Amino acid sequence: MPEGDQFYGAGRDVTMRKNLEEQLRRSQKMEALGQLTGGVAHDFNNLLQVISGNLQLLNKEIAGNQRAETRVQNALMGVTRGSKLASQLLAFGRRQPLEPKVINVGRFLQGMDDMLRRTLGEEVELETVVSGGLWNTLIDPNQIENAVLNLAINARDAMEGQGRLTIEATNASLDDVYAWRNDATPGQYVLIAVTDTGSGIPPDVLDKVFDPFFSTKPEGKGTGLGLSMVYGLVKQSNGHIKLYSEVGHGTTVKIYLPRSHEAEDVVLDLRAAPVQGGTETVLVVEDDDAVRETTVSLLTDLGYRTLRARDAASALTIIESGAEIDLVFTDVVMPGPVRSPELARKAKERLPGVAVLFTSGYTENAIVHGGRLDAGVELLPKPYARETLARKIRHVLGNQQQRNAATKVRVPEAAAPAERKALRILLVEDDALIRYSTADMLESLGHTVVGVGTGRQAMEALSGEIDLLMTDLGLPDINGLDLVKACRDQRPDLLVVLATGDHRASEEADGSVAVIKPYTSNDLERAIKTLTRTWKKPGGPGFLFPSSDSRPT
Repeated sequence: MPEGDQFYGAGRDVTMRKNLEEQLRRSQKMEALGQLTGGVAHDFNNLLQVISGNLQLLNKEIAGNQRAETRVQNALMGVTRGSKLASQLLAFGRRQPLEPKVINVGRFLQGMDDMLRRTLGEEVELETVVSGGLWNTLIDPNQIENAVLNLAINARDAMEGQGRLTIEATNASLDDVYAWRNDATPGQYVLIAVTDTGSGIPPDVLDKVFDPFFSTKPEGKGTGLGLSMVYGLVKQSNGHIKLYSEVGHGTTVKIYLPRSHEAEDVVLDLRAAPVQGGTETVLVVEDDDAVRETTVSLLTDLGYRTLRARDAASALTIIESGAEIDLVFTDVVMPGPVRSPELARKAKERLPGVAVLFTSGYTENAIVHGGRLDAGVELLPKPYARETLARKIRHVLGNQQQRNAATKVRVPEAAAPAERKALRILLVEDDALIRYSTADMLESLGHTVVGVGTGRQAMEALSGEIDLLMTDLGLPDINGLDLVKACRDQRPDLLVVLATGDHRASEEADGSVAVIKPYTSNDLERAIKTLTRTWKKPGGPGFLFPSSDSRPT
């Protein structure tokens, strides 16, 4: 071997060894921090849940006392900040439970536009650039939203509230050479690049920017966990992150998320859902006495009947006693021989129609594997607000009740009676099982059904041939009432059935009828008859549609 090649080979071996040592050092730091944050997060979030729950209950008792209400709200803001701190630590330690969905980042970023403009202020010029033909990626939508928001806030601060922020989304590929030098995996990625025109970061601190609690901001202006949270999320999602900066010219943060070849998922955002309670029975399983009593008080305040157990074994005793239970609301991390996943499995065996909702401040590996929440598992992270609890409980119960109804659907073999007039129905429902079972019900009544999962798909499917729109209110990309308005702007004569858990929903959409989950084919038939009773379709043989002065209520 020539002498020059020998030196080159030796130099490459030294570089590779240094890279491996650096990767090992960072990996050990991640593991140590993950164990530390995991151990602290469970007790810390339980404590926050007790404080938060009691403050929210107290807020009702002091209604009208403005000074007291202000103090309670300030205390709740402190709880929120404490919760965010714990969440960011778990994210950096790659211990947060992710719920990844296949999403199109371009549409996702465009959906964040209003929120980003409000956050950044009028003095920051925001530009979002999305390349055509953008691939899908697998990522937790809520977490990537937090990551982009964190990067935008960092950029705003670096620009001192005035400048230009550019967010780009494009396809990218990392080759073997780049991957080897940057601790990445070669392959195809979706790239999100966030670029500001701020002060930039000095070269001597670039290697520290992703470390927890490191911040270039003045003391008291930041926790130093924003970038570390983004770093942890990207790594936990099998992605890659790179930061480029030049003092006086700005900074670019590039996030590479692995390409997904799967079709885009329907993503449900519960934040727009109505806040309401119910009368079902909830079994609360929680080993922390203060957390358990606070949770029971919140649920009772929402109208639910409650049963309580201090561990999974006690909960199983209650389940096997024959008590009627609609939902098991259980902490993930509990003492005793029976673990929470086993409790959920046995509860489903004894009560096939029961819903299960997990809650935790730290999930360990009980319902999370490979950093991702197990398929079909519903989780409400601690600490949670009363409104968040109400929405999640209603969502989980409503879907379970509709699934229970779906398993009992029997499509009649005989054709619909001759006097029943066939409608062409556009059915909008994001839950596939509910959509298929509802379509079966409608088709058994003699109607033709076009089923879609999102508001965007509904608008594409809307045509002059559609007679009736049946839509869920909790759609992933638009509120159901907003969809009704958009459809009626094109089709004023459109019949509307709202599928909802809110009895008052039909009051907000004039000329509609609501069916309450869980509904049956008889409920659907009654709703359609109510709509068509006084309506006559022009040119149709005896078909009933609304006249302008006779709209059903």
